[in-house]
Amino acid sequence: MKADISCNVLETRFENGLTVLTDHMEGVRSATLSFLYRVGARCESAEWHGVSHFIEHAVFKGTRRRSTLDIAIEQDRLGGNFDAFTTHEETGFVMKVVDEKIDKAFDLMTDMLSEPRFFAQDLEAEQNVIIEEMKMTEDAPEEQLGEIFNAAMFPENGLGRPIVGTPESVRTFNSERTREYFERTFTPENLIITAAGSVDHAKVVELSENAFGRRQRGTAGDTLKFAKPVAATPFIVKHRGDLEQAHFVIATPFPSARDDRRYAADLLANIIGGGTSSRIWQSIREERGLAYSVGSAATLYQDCGVFALFAATSPEQTREAIELSVAELRSILREGVTSDELELAKETARASILLSLEDSLSRAASAAGQELTFGRQISVEETLESIERVTADQIFEIAHEFFRTDQIAFAALGDLKGKGLERGQLSLG
Repeated sequence: MKADISCNVLETRFENGLTVLTDHMEGVRSATLSFLYRVGARCESAEWHGVSHFIEHAVFKGTRRRSTLDIAIEQDRLGGNFDAFTTHEETGFVMKVVDEKIDKAFDLMTDMLSEPRFFAQDLEAEQNVIIEEMKMTEDAPEEQLGEIFNAAMFPENGLGRPIVGTPESVRTFNSERTREYFERTFTPENLIITAAGSVDHAKVVELSENAFGRRQRGTAGDTLKFAKPVAATPFIVKHRGDLEQAHFVIATPFPSARDDRRYAADLLANIIGGGTSSRIWQSIREERGLAYSVGSAATLYQDCGVFALFAATSPEQTREAIELSVAELRSILREGVTSDELELAKETARASILLSLEDSLSRAASAAGQELTFGRQISVEETLESIERVTADQIFEIAHEFFRTDQIAFAALGDLKGKGLERGQLSLG
């Protein structure tokens, strides 16, 4: 077991690969516990599609010591601030409690993640729950478009598959298969335990050692590695006549989360559509009144990134909204960003970072995320300095590398028959 200090975060690494991080905050009474596994949907082969998300649900169905109802009652007694999530690159369990409850919260979470019972009847019920969750996605056009787009942009890759799986794949996750995957992959070397707020490092290490310190590494090995995807450039228009609005997304590849240019890339995405003063918000919503929902964002994975510009508008106005969006990208390519735009984006980013320091939930998420992505902690000072060093020329270079006609992907969903949407509208030349 090796201990180290990086920034304000204390770190202990166990011989079996378990990582424990704590971030003590003075003057608060909250404590956030995060159990983050380096296991996500893109780690899964086709035969295991959706299993990480299924396990995220299944661990709430009871343990050797607690029933499903026991878990529900206990989490409510602790404050009810218990969240679980699965992404393409991680599966996480987070609970925020009053500091005097941290031992009880830790015991509940480690019990769920150490001794899940995976009873057949419980898993069959949860299969139905998750299939109902899939139906909710079909009823939410923004989410449905996201799945259509991901599948087309990342074909034959885990990033292109829905995190929740399919009804067919989920139905295969019986007790035997679920336990097999859990025991192979939800193991100490894939686990990052983080505590932030009114916490004591030695105490959290002791609790972690008692729960996981003597557990063996898993046997997943290479199965958790994933190949860097090759982004496609689809142009998809899917008709749904029952929708009042048409939803569309325009996307290109972008720097990854580990790329030194990530700060400039994020600022560029915010200038284009990250807030109410952004370019497409002003041009599409405020000046033309074409949409209520409009924006852009950078999604940065460990080995690749995606810039996405999105909006929802009436089908009759979709063509104009697309043209305005593309016009802003062309403007960036011709003229770059102004010094005022860049300074505003930096001020916004700085405020967001500094305000997040006041919340134990944000601090725990930051420490765990940096360990997952970089294997080390990046101080707030280093982050702010990196943002401040970004220049307009660097943003201009990123735009010219990634905003290219031959790299644009497009997907739209709505009552769009006869609306004249065509790839030529996306030309940035």
